Amino acid sequence: MIGYVIVGLAVVALIGIAMSVKVVKQYERVVQFRLGKVRGGPRGPGVIFIVPFVDRVPRVSMRIITMPIQSQGIITRDNVSVDVSAVAYYRVDDPIASIVAIENVESAIDQIAQTTLRAVVGRHTLDEALSETETINQNIREILDVQTKDWGIEVTVVELKDIQLPESMKRAMARQAEAEREKRAKIIAAEGEALAAGELASASDVMMEHPLALQLRNLQTLVELGVDKNSTVVFPAPLMSTIQELGAFLNRETNAVANLPPAPTSQVPPAPTAPAATNGEAVRS
Repeated sequence: MIGYVIVGLAVVALIGIAMSVKVVKQYERVVQFRLGKVRGGPRGPGVIFIVPFVDRVPRVSMRIITMPIQSQGIITRDNVSVDVSAVAYYRVDDPIASIVAIENVESAIDQIAQTTLRAVVGRHTLDEALSETETINQNIREILDVQTKDWGIEVTVVELKDIQLPESMKRAMARQAEAEREKRAKIIAAEGEALAAGELASASDVMMEHPLALQLRNLQTLVELGVDKNSTVVFPAPLMSTIQELGAFLNRETNAVANLPPAPTSQVPPAPTAPAATNGEAVRS
């Protein structure tokens, strides 16, 4: 009997020792409650010793926790209904406050994050909500950080994850974007035409000072047209006007020659003839 008692005591002692030793991981802290009261500050990491059945040591993770904020319908300042979802990142800064000050810290942060998201986005117009996301994220984070400070929680980052627009609004924005692109295209084309007109004006000034430059340009154009073996021959306007002027000149010359008066003819008297010689008479010269 004595042996059994000793073995039983040894087993109880081993169980007590095992229950009194706790191993706290690097990313954890424990809050020690002795008879319902907090004893000291957060403990860990490493090996700690407690009194079994007297101390209670809940563990608190010190790592950053990712909490998605579910999508919810929000009315913007310009009366547009959108569905907005976000994500928040927080970590425990004070393990004791996160246990003593609030019962379920994760549920509390989720609820207050939803209400803060609705309030902040509702103060902005749709265009502001789409273009000023960084400002909205910063405002939500600051509001959450102030409200959760008493709970021992630090909100590090809040990001808007998705903004769902109504189908009618999507179509209207698509038409607006298309009109904006067409406007930019027309502006760029007009600027190009203006630059081209300026360059053409400069080129025309040079050709007015140097007429041979225009003829060289005409010859270059003819060469470019003949590269693709075109059967159509194109003559520049100055060359055609020169041909017309030359034809008009030839016509004037022909008409002038035809209208000249005939030349007068001169009458030449006939040469005298010698008298005929009679028989037996000799002609003396």
